[in-house]
Amino acid sequence: MKEFKDKVIWITGASSGIGEALAIEFANHEARLILSARRPEELKRVGDLTKLPELDLMILPFDLNDTSNASGLAAQVINKFGCIDILINNGGYSQRSKASETSEEIDRRLMEVNYFSYVNLTKAVLPYMKRQKSGQLIIISSIAGKFGFFLRSSYCAAKHALHGFFDSLRLETETEGIKTLVVCPGKIKTMVSNNAVTANGKSHDQLDPSHTEAMSAEECANHIIKAVLKNKEEIYIGGKELWLVHIKRFFPAIFAKLVRKQSPY
Repeated sequence: MKEFKDKVIWITGASSGIGEALAIEFANHEARLILSARRPEELKRVGDLTKLPELDLMILPFDLNDTSNASGLAAQVINKFGCIDILINNGGYSQRSKASETSEEIDRRLMEVNYFSYVNLTKAVLPYMKRQKSGQLIIISSIAGKFGFFLRSSYCAAKHALHGFFDSLRLETETEGIKTLVVCPGKIKTMVSNNAVTANGKSHDQLDPSHTEAMSAEECANHIIKAVLKNKEEIYIGGKELWLVHIKRFFPAIFAKLVRKQSPY
């Protein structure tokens, strides 16, 4: 597969989970990578796993809580590689707290990381993609972007917002050669539940039982790459939980009963 050879791909949340799996898979396809997340040591670990030479790899750590310098980060990428072919907005974290018990500070933090960071980074790379008249935006949303769920009020709000923004952006930029893919994973076996924020701002620090037998991050990454090659605009990845998306659309009354029977974990 040569479609990704020498393509410059920027991945946020690249230090673990789906981001790590995407980095390794794209490296196998001879892409050139920018890896971003908060932890430099974990990014270096993933960078080593890609086996890419220094010429084709950039470690660019930053915190998604503050993307006010998104344009400066994009400029650093351009200075090294000269272009940005694909931006994968993947970083973020989930929630395990009741809306009534969650402070405004945590609500805002969830929106900042899971929504505004995606918007800011995208706006930072768009001028370069428009100049080169090509580019791909890959947005890692969730099936939580399609319906509300227990203990995830602000997380779901952020994911819902992603769909509104990037569905609109797709229409505005597709005539300039820029494609947008929104990915909606269901249950994927990553650290997402462990890292989820609770009402007091601490990590949930537990693997949800429903994730123990979930799809691997590696398989999820393969589905994403196939969707890119097929020019998909939105995809769902996961197991039987994906049926809830379709049931809600076609049989809302049945969905209302089913969703109330689901475990929050």
